[in-house]
Amino acid sequence: MIQPTLVILAAGMASRYGSMKQIEGFGPSGETIMDYSIYDAINAGFKRVVFLIREDFADNFKAIFEPKLKGKIETDYVYQELNSFTGSRTIPAGRSKPWGTAHAVLCCKSAVNGPFAVINADDFYGKDAYKKAYDFLVNKCTDTNFAVVAYELANTLSEHGSVSRGVIEITDNKMVGIDERLKIYSKDGKIVYEEDDVLTELPATTQVSMNFFCFGPSYITMCEKEFSKFLDENINKPKAEFLIPRMADYFIKSGLGIIEIVSTSSKWFGVTYKEDAPIVQACINSLVAANEYPSNLWG
Repeated sequence: MIQPTLVILAAGMASRYGSMKQIEGFGPSGETIMDYSIYDAINAGFKRVVFLIREDFADNFKAIFEPKLKGKIETDYVYQELNSFTGSRTIPAGRSKPWGTAHAVLCCKSAVNGPFAVINADDFYGKDAYKKAYDFLVNKCTDTNFAVVAYELANTLSEHGSVSRGVIEITDNKMVGIDERLKIYSKDGKIVYEEDDVLTELPATTQVSMNFFCFGPSYITMCEKEFSKFLDENINKPKAEFLIPRMADYFIKSGLGIIEIVSTSSKWFGVTYKEDAPIVQACINSLVAANEYPSNLWG
C-alpha cells in the first residue's frame, strides 16, 4: 500500500491578512497553525508531508520547520510559480497573483504518486478531521472515489470581513456540486453571499468545503489537462483563479467519479484577516488548557 501524503498549500500571498500568516506563531510555544495540522496528521497516521511554497521563501521556511519535524515525518517541498505548467504561453505583465489552489495541487505532480489529502496552511481543521481523512485515504480512496471534509458554514465565518467558501450540494452523502461563493458574511443576523451587488441568504447549517479534500493521483492528471483549457480562456484576466472546488465540480459533473462527504465534529478556525489572530490564539489556548494539545507540541 502506498502511504497517503498530506499536501499543505502555503504559497498564498496573504494579501488580505497583510503578512506571512503561514509562519505566525499562535500557540503557547510559538507554534504556527501548520504545526498543529502536522501534529494532528502524524497522530492520525500520516508519515509524509509535502509543502507547497514560494521558491523565494524556501530557505527561511525550511529553517523554521525542518529542525522540529526531523525524525517525526518525512518532508518534501514543491514550488508554485506563475510559469509552472503554462507551456510556451507568455504571462501577462499585469499578472502577479498565483493561478489558484488547483494549480498549486498541479505543481505537486512530481512529489505525489498516491492518495493524498490537501489543506490550507492557515486553517485549523482539528483532530477528528485528520483521523477521518486518513481512514478514507487508506481504505476507500481510488482514482474514481474522492472525499471532501465538510464543515457547517456558521462555524467558518470571520467577524472582520467577508470570506470565500465552497458551498456543497449534497445527495445521499455525496457531493453533487460545489459553488465557490467569494463574498460571504453576516448581515442583520443572517448569513448572506454577495454576487453582482445581489445578496442571497444561506442557512447556517450549509455544508461548506474549507479546502480539505482527499484525492487520488488522477486528480492531478485531470488538473493538468484542464489547466491548459483554463489558460486559453483566462490568461489575460488578472484575477482569474483555477480553484480546487472548480475541479472537484468538474470531476463529478463529467462523470469521472464521486466525492463522498466526510463530516467532522472538529471545530474549524482560521486567519483571513489580521483581526482574526487574537481569536485564533484564544481558541488554541483553550484547547491547550483542556489538555487537547501539549503546551509545547514538539517538546
